[in-house]
Amino acid sequence: MTAIPNLPTRELLDKATETTTRVLDQVRTLTDVMGRHGAALLPPVPGASVAPELRDLAARFARTPAALAQDAQAYATDAAQRWLLFWDVMREAGNNFVEHERAGCPPVLFFDYETVVDGRNLARPVNYALVRITPPEGYKPTDPALRPFVIIDPRAGHGAGIGGFKSDSQVGVALRRGHPVYFVVFYREPEKGQTILDVTAAEATFLTRIALDHPKAPKPVVIGNCQGGWATMMLGAAAPDAVGALVLNGAPLSYWAGEKGRNPMRYLGGLAGGGWPASLMADLGNGKFDGASLVANFESLSPGNTWFRKYFDLYAGVDTEADRFLEFERWWGGYFLMTTDEIRWIVDNLFIGNRFSSGQISQGGGETFNMREVKAPVIVFASSGDNITPVGQALRWIADVYRDEQEIKSLGQTIVYLLHDQIGHLGIFVSGAVAKKEHTEIATTLEMIEAVAPGLYEMKITGHEGSGSNEEWQVELVERKIADIRTLSGEASNEAFPAVAKISEMNQHLYDVLASPVVRQLATEASAEARRQASPMRTRRYMLSDLNPFMMPVRAMAGMVRQHRAPAAAENPFLALEKAWADGVEKSIDTWRDMRDAWIETAFHAVYGGLAAVGVTGDDAAAEAEVARRSIAAEPAQLADARAKVAEGGYAEAVIRMMILLADARGGVRRSRLARSNALLTTEAPFVGMPPSARQAIIREQTVIVTLLREEALATLPSLLPVAAERRKALAAVEHVAGPEDELGDKAREMLGRMRQALGLGPKAAVA
Repeated sequence: MTAIPNLPTRELLDKATETTTRVLDQVRTLTDVMGRHGAALLPPVPGASVAPELRDLAARFARTPAALAQDAQAYATDAAQRWLLFWDVMREAGNNFVEHERAGCPPVLFFDYETVVDGRNLARPVNYALVRITPPEGYKPTDPALRPFVIIDPRAGHGAGIGGFKSDSQVGVALRRGHPVYFVVFYREPEKGQTILDVTAAEATFLTRIALDHPKAPKPVVIGNCQGGWATMMLGAAAPDAVGALVLNGAPLSYWAGEKGRNPMRYLGGLAGGGWPASLMADLGNGKFDGASLVANFESLSPGNTWFRKYFDLYAGVDTEADRFLEFERWWGGYFLMTTDEIRWIVDNLFIGNRFSSGQISQGGGETFNMREVKAPVIVFASSGDNITPVGQALRWIADVYRDEQEIKSLGQTIVYLLHDQIGHLGIFVSGAVAKKEHTEIATTLEMIEAVAPGLYEMKITGHEGSGSNEEWQVELVERKIADIRTLSGEASNEAFPAVAKISEMNQHLYDVLASPVVRQLATEASAEARRQASPMRTRRYMLSDLNPFMMPVRAMAGMVRQHRAPAAAENPFLALEKAWADGVEKSIDTWRDMRDAWIETAFHAVYGGLAAVGVTGDDAAAEAEVARRSIAAEPAQLADARAKVAEGGYAEAVIRMMILLADARGGVRRSRLARSNALLTTEAPFVGMPPSARQAIIREQTVIVTLLREEALATLPSLLPVAAERRKALAAVEHVAGPEDELGDKAREMLGRMRQALGLGPKAAVA
């Protein structure tokens, strides 16, 4: 009797086991999500002690009836006056909005500028332009031989200028140091048919022009703010030889990353059924997507601040807050347009597809944007207080692209990340305190970036050192591991997100076939413009401007108030009561927000986690496997190349190798040592005569050798320095960079001793 094959039964059993495992994982995920939100939304424990602010409020009202009556009268007068002044500021904001719209929404830069390249005149026209910032009076002239700074602002609904719309800003920091500063601006209306790839090509053209204008300067630093960050990385991948360093500020590159119970924005695309609503809105806009919709989404993340707190703060401090409020509203209220191709590309590849870090985004000609092709040092600035680009979305790409920190070194890449513990998303770009501290220290580090050995570092900025005019922040680059990135980035591999990408692709296809042709036939430019003008984001500003006749009396009454202004005393108890009321209102709105976000996240995981559990997934596993394959395939060639070169070179290679060995043993480098290293590599022979690219090539080559062949790298130092006098000179130079031995730490001192032993030198090197 012939046995019946049982292979199909085994396959079915394996498939059922796999599905059961996914279902159980989904149940655990849902339980975790609901538990986190439940704990966060639970009311305070009954009988808890009275809050200190309530005790302080009660103490303020412990006054005589006569004193309270006087306080009440003073408060009533003050409140009524502030009410009129508040509406006058809102009227002025509305007028500014109308004027800004009529002017075509020009950049809101604080600084004067001149246009260098207008992208509308390129072979593939785009609505972008490269402008050169003109230093204002009182600033020192820019030095054309210094490294240029190029700033790319986000085109996420708003216009350009957030990186330089006040004196204390990214632009101001670079100008004060004498660097030439360029800004990539864009116009309100996109060019017909322009794509994201056209924009990237235009930005590469901008860099070519900057190189021509600054032939003696190092390659430029390119700074990308928010969504300008992924544009910057695309530029670095497409034109790796054109950039000297990349700075990514609050830039989302890994859209699926985040922490359960937080970061709700990453779920919105899934609950909408994918990216088809963006296509619908672009079709209704006659081929143009209105950026006001993106701004409305941002506002919905913090309704307590958007709908109440920022206006209450203006009302409460209207005598001092008006200018700041109007300055920011001028940028926040400028709405820009995108083409259908642009918004679809962004949604499909980034927001929902998350294809950048896996190298799946096409750059044309059969090539893809591969972050591993970025050769320039990368500095990432993120904040735990950022609810638009959380830390995970800013950093997770590092763990997706590189297998471990050793691979980063072996590829000759340098990645530095800097974390803030509380600043919000917009504060990363607009905060004067951040500009004076974080952006200033980033700029300082960039001046010495070529002396940093490849690797993964965290920039730590601690208390001041020095005093008086020489006072400065203490900065240290501390070596980190890919495991640290995974810990910081939170959830990043949940199968619900690939399911969203798959469902989105299906829904988009159905929309393109069944609905899009009809909508495009019905839409006209007149109907699209009418729809844009009817947006609540615009109409509420129109209604508060002088276009509304009911606002006309406000200006006159506000003028009378200013002539007879009578603010209440700061210790007036009714002011404290007003603040307590405002805090309560904001808390109530935020409680509603938390309940909404809890529902959104729970529903997302219930729907898409369930679909993933039964096998509806994307191709993320294949993409991850491809990244790993490319990584592993490169290892044998790198090892063979390192072994062939480990005994090659001379004085320059030996000094750089010893500095890398010492820094690696110490686990980081302080800015003072980095400054001494940079001085050695740029002012002393034989380095002084080298072009920066040659120095950087030696640093990368020696880092690979030290990473893959540490013991051989140490043992072959005598081959690089055959003459005793050169050995003493090289070791003395390295000891000078390292600084006092008692500050090195045990591992660094041990490595220094091993290098002396390998070179056959005594306890302390002396120059002959």
